[in-house]
Formats: sequence, structure tokens, C-alpha cells
Amino acid sequence: MRILIVEDNAMIGRSLRQALLNEGFSVDWTTSGLDGESSTRMGAYAAMLLDLGLPDTTGFELLKRLRSGGDQTPILILTARDAVADRITGLDLGADDYIVKPFDMGELVARMRAVVRRRAGVAQSMLQTSALTLDLGNHELAFGGEKRVLSSREFALMRILLERPGTILSRGQIEERIYGWGEEVESNAVDVLIHSLRKRFGKALINNVRGAGWMVAKI
Repeated sequence: MRILIVEDNAMIGRSLRQALLNEGFSVDWTTSGLDGESSTRMGAYAAMLLDLGLPDTTGFELLKRLRSGGDQTPILILTARDAVADRITGLDLGADDYIVKPFDMGELVARMRAVVRRRAGVAQSMLQTSALTLDLGNHELAFGGEKRVLSSREFALMRILLERPGTILSRGQIEERIYGWGEEVESNAVDVLIHSLRKRFGKALINNVRGAGWMVAKI
């Protein structure tokens, strides 16, 4: 899943980005509201982490513009402002969660995952079909009698496939969702990931649709 961070504090931004990368997310990071707004127009994000104290606008104003324009990206506000009135304002403007700095990084990631699951209509902490199960908490994949913990990139790949079982995803769609800005993506990067997963779990794990892309079976 691809996450957008809108945060002008370099130390917090770097920490957030690294924590999310470690969890298998693809991450884009902007330091201004205008850049954040432009980013949402250029690509789809599973969630946005939004600071309120931005240099060119307020997080509240950005949130208001996004929601009034029909953008339904799950948004978690991250701020040092802990007044009840600010919490009410943020939630009333359409934020999905309001988290006060300083925060525990593990809790933030867990709350973000919960928000994404709710928006996707998935309440449980697992994605599964009748044949396979992906644990979103510990990145463990179970299929064909095998159960193993995946690398962050393997987890990201299986997650996007399992969010839409039975749907073919092209190479471009996969790359867009598991790689962030500035990451050098080799032409065979997706093939390498899929080969690695098939080697451990069997070829039936991921189906190749020649000339179109890849998918996992719906049942």
C-alpha cells in the first residue's frame, strides 16, 4: 500500500517514512500542503498522515479542500495540538483519526492499519481466500501447507493482490503501489518478487495472465 506523509518537520518525517517502510508500505513524503494536495491528484493513496502546522497552509484547510473536492483518502491528523476543540474540528472536517504528538510509532502504524481496514470494509486483521491467508500484523503468509513471514516488499505485493482477489493487476499498477518516489525500480523487479514467492509457496500462489499481469484466485 502507498502512504502519503504531509509533514514539514524533517526529523518526524524521516522517522515516519522509515517506520512505514519497515512495515512494508510504499511511502511518499511532502513538506507542504500544496505539494500534498498535488500528490493526491497524481496518485491514489491508501492513507495520508497529515500535520496541522504546515508552512503554506493549515492541515485543517488542506483537509477541508480535499473532502469538499470529493477525495476520500483515509486521513490521520498528526499534531502537537491537543485541545479538545481542535480534535473536534479535525474529525468534523473529515479526518479518520486524530493523533497527538509525541506518539508511539507502533501505535500509529496500528491505528493507520485499522483506519485503512475500516475504509476498505475489512474489519479483521487478516486478508484471505479459501486457499491462503495473510496476517496483516506479523506479515505471515499461509498457503499450501507452508507458513512463512514475508519480507516487507513481498508483504506489500501479496497485500495488494489479496485486497482484490480475482482482479488482474498490471506491472505498472503493482509498481505504483509498492514503490515510492525516488526509488529506482528495475524492469524485472516485480518478476523477481513473484519468483521468490512461488519458489517457497508453489506456482499456484500467484497466477500470471499473459500480457495482462498477475492475480490471486478469488476462491
